[in-house]
Amino acid sequence: MSKLLLNLRNVADDEIQDVTALLDQAGIAHYRTEPSPWGISWGGIWIREDDDLARARALMGPYQQARGERMRAQRQAALRDGTAETFASLLQRRPLFVVAVLLGMAAAAALVLLPFVLLRG
Repeated sequence: MSKLLLNLRNVADDEIQDVTALLDQAGIAHYRTEPSPWGISWGGIWIREDDDLARARALMGPYQQARGERMRAQRQAALRDGTAETFASLLQRRPLFVVAVLLGMAAAAALVLLPFVLLRG
């Protein structure tokens, strides 16, 4: 029976390609399911044989460690160069979006706190 190796929620395309190439090189049979059109399922990379799952996870550990270090280094380089997206750069680039999101957050917080305020008085 197939086992899920990697849920594809918020996984970059290059990472999907890296993982499938890693599995192919190791000779581990796998397949990919696509995300559903309504966002119920995000898709995944599945290992066909249960016996291969431990090997696949053992391969994923060092890969994810190296990828994490590489992504952190890229983020630090982008921050040094001034090319990284920050709150200030997002506010400058999309001010209406930022204001709308902040108002939405305030409205949600107000709705959550409203019963406590009403019960207190």
